[in-house]
Amino acid sequence: MKREPVWLFDLDNTLHNASHAIFPSINRRMTAYIQRHLALDEPAAQALRERYWRRYGATLTGLVLHHGTDPDHFLSETHQLGDIAPLLRFDAPIRRVLRRLPGRKVIFSNGPRQYALQVVAAMGLSDSIDALFAIEDMRYQPKPGMPAFRRLLAALRVRPERCILVEDSAANLLPAKRLGMRTVWISSSVRCPPHVDLRLGRATALGRASLRALGPLAAS
Repeated sequence: MKREPVWLFDLDNTLHNASHAIFPSINRRMTAYIQRHLALDEPAAQALRERYWRRYGATLTGLVLHHGTDPDHFLSETHQLGDIAPLLRFDAPIRRVLRRLPGRKVIFSNGPRQYALQVVAAMGLSDSIDALFAIEDMRYQPKPGMPAFRRLLAALRVRPERCILVEDSAANLLPAKRLGMRTVWISSSVRCPPHVDLRLGRATALGRASLRALGPLAAS
């Protein structure tokens, strides 16, 4: 029996351009938070933030592991962006693209739930998304860690072979591929790593042709 796919969408820099204004704003808030709570000057706080992000996939992980930071307090302090609409940059056709894709659509983001909901609402995607899995749902263990993927699959009660992960991060696609998911890399890179099944320049290029290119999914 043929089943419709379960689409797993990263949010930042996949469905919208977070690097334009949102990431710089969050990064400034994270650096300021580290300055206040670890008594560091700005250059040292910024270097620590970047080091933890490169090592763990999220600055929060390093702060919790090495400094006992309260994750909820950190996320609340660093993701309160006020009116997010002026900061957003995205391709308006993404709304139509998501509506037309067959199957369930799930946001799978390393960001906090309230922030992700705010972005989804401001983009007008609330009616196109069936579920949202955020860092709190991962028990603060972000992608690309395998626990994040296993908790997602358990929460959705779905086999990985039925899932398609759409991501701007090639590193986050690797564990997905190892689990048996299909992988779509949103990137302008001319090179495509072997764990990527399909590379697209923009998420708006997704469609039934993309689904055919990915090949048949598991039947159950």
